[in-house]
Amino acid sequence: MNKNYYAVLMAGGVGSRFWPISTTENPKQFHDMLGTGDTLIQKTFKRLNKFVPTENILILTNERYNDLVLEQLPLVKQEQVVLEPAMRNTAPCILYAALKIQKMNPDGVMIVAPSDHWIEDEAAFAKDVISCFDKCEKEEVLCTLGIKPTFPNTGFGYIEFEIPSGEGLKKVRQFREKPDYQTAKEFLAQGNFLWNAGIFMWSVKTIVNAFKSYQPVQYELFETGMSCYNNADEAEFIKENYPKAENISIDYAILENSKAIFVLPATFDWNDLGTWGSLYDKLDKDEDNNAVVNSKVISQDANGNMIRSPKDKIVVVDGLENYIIVDKEEVLLIYPKSKEQDIKQVLAKVKDKFGDQYA
Repeated sequence: MNKNYYAVLMAGGVGSRFWPISTTENPKQFHDMLGTGDTLIQKTFKRLNKFVPTENILILTNERYNDLVLEQLPLVKQEQVVLEPAMRNTAPCILYAALKIQKMNPDGVMIVAPSDHWIEDEAAFAKDVISCFDKCEKEEVLCTLGIKPTFPNTGFGYIEFEIPSGEGLKKVRQFREKPDYQTAKEFLAQGNFLWNAGIFMWSVKTIVNAFKSYQPVQYELFETGMSCYNNADEAEFIKENYPKAENISIDYAILENSKAIFVLPATFDWNDLGTWGSLYDKLDKDEDNNAVVNSKVISQDANGNMIRSPKDKIVVVDGLENYIIVDKEEVLLIYPKSKEQDIKQVLAKVKDKFGDQYA
């Protein structure tokens, strides 16, 4: 296994659209959302660990999830868990992790990947990532994986690449914000747009240089801690300085400024598992087209539902079509799939009326 390969696994999100299973104290990446026996973070770790050495995988997460990470990933040591003392979006934590890796190995190349995505063909995923690693080792470029669109999705950002572009990696023309439906249809018709999966590869040297060029204040803040990284002084430095970092995404901070970005159209099936509906799409269905996790279901005139309960709980459903039905201890959610984007607002109402303990 290549000792220059590193992975940074992003595991700090709350996943509030998967409420009530995903909560602030125990978000979706720490749950077995698919009913496979592995949580999402465990599946992601195993996927990366097939080509990245165990000791070279860093977990980026919020302080409150430290114990959950160590409990679910027993191969990971405490020094591999990179803790954020404050929520500051993706740019600061990626720079922090890159500087830590650079201090360990100046020749390192790294993948930054979310911890909660669904990827079926893991061999194809590894092959795509290593293709990007090869490019990043030879040239000072940033690489990303793009997903071939299957419909005009308005929930994803898009990557526009230059044409003609040939096979393999393609030069990125620009990143595009989440479009309206008509614009998304135009993107698909043009044929040179991919969904942005938020999976990035680069050498530590290249990404650190990019921060120097495009985010000098951010770079200087974290660079002053180089003597502390990977030793006993790191925690104190980060606790004091991390909250000073600008709250900005890697997309705005670096990707939209860089002139040397390439995208590889992914050769694997992918789903960001961002909502109950996206989970429904990826699960096997019963004879009534219901997707079931953990439950023993009896259904009558009930079709197209997403049903989840505690293990082996009997759920009887009659007359519901295209609903999300989630039973979790003190919370029962029965909600139309068509309104799944409103679950965040429902959660806010629950917090206001009944308290934060349900969030």
